[in-house]
Amino acid sequence: MHFDASTGLLEIKGKSYPENAAQFYAPILEWVRAYLQEFRDKHVELNVEMIYLNSSSSKAFLNLFDLLDTCAKQGQSVVINWRYHEDNDTALECGQEFSEDLESVTFNLVEICEE
Repeated sequence: MHFDASTGLLEIKGKSYPENAAQFYAPILEWVRAYLQEFRDKHVELNVEMIYLNSSSSKAFLNLFDLLDTCAKQGQSVVINWRYHEDNDTALECGQEFSEDLESVTFNLVEICEE
């Protein structure tokens, strides 16, 4: 994870399967919530590139996306780039499911081509 408050660029990359995802992601959600309240007029871009996430991590991600969607509904510019490797159909489907639950953020499915 790499969150840069000065640029509004948030990045999450890798695998997520903590034993207690709610507890693991709670401080991250709190930081994002505080950041969004302090910088209401700033563009926020979240790049997500997950190779694997378990079901409890999926719930934590949905909570994060809902928080961002709420801010977008209030007029904040929010973009989520869901990056997935071309051979990872599970990651693509997961991104598609997340995008269906969101109304106001710009949600991009970005295929990563291996060369």
